[in-house]
Amino acid sequence: MSHLKYLSAYSEQTQQQVAQLIAKNQLGEVLLKRYSKPHDLRTDRALYQYVQELKTEFLRNAEPINKVEYDSKIHVINHALGLHTSISRVQGGKLKAKHEIRVATMFKEVPLEFLRMIAVHELAHIKEKQHDKSFYKLCTYMEPNYHQYEFDLRLYLTSLDIGGDRLWA
Repeated sequence: MSHLKYLSAYSEQTQQQVAQLIAKNQLGEVLLKRYSKPHDLRTDRALYQYVQELKTEFLRNAEPINKVEYDSKIHVINHALGLHTSISRVQGGKLKAKHEIRVATMFKEVPLEFLRMIAVHELAHIKEKQHDKSFYKLCTYMEPNYHQYEFDLRLYLTSLDIGGDRLWA
């Protein structure tokens, strides 16, 4: 099961079920049945607008997001799907923070549910810095199916990792 690095935190039983799907060459098929088409948010501007709408709906009083973009320098290999950065600067007598969200370019061609999961995850970091219980509670508040989408995204990454095709490209 060492080739299931994206699923290492899941139970042995779950990993065995995924290994069986891989052995039968059905992992991609299962994902395509659940998620038939990719999203259409291809530009940085469209991504920014999408994330802003999520922020407005769920985190109205949070600090503003200054930049949202796809970033080709983010690699899943480094265990990053997206990044939230906060840059603090002194302006006048006040401390100002600029928040930026970057999403790996490979997520231009995935289902909207996967992109939403990444956006929700990065937005949650505005309020909760650590991956703790309150962080995941906020994620599931913004997206009730957060954990399912994260698992399915991990299945997709596993599929790519073992040499599978990009399913929605």
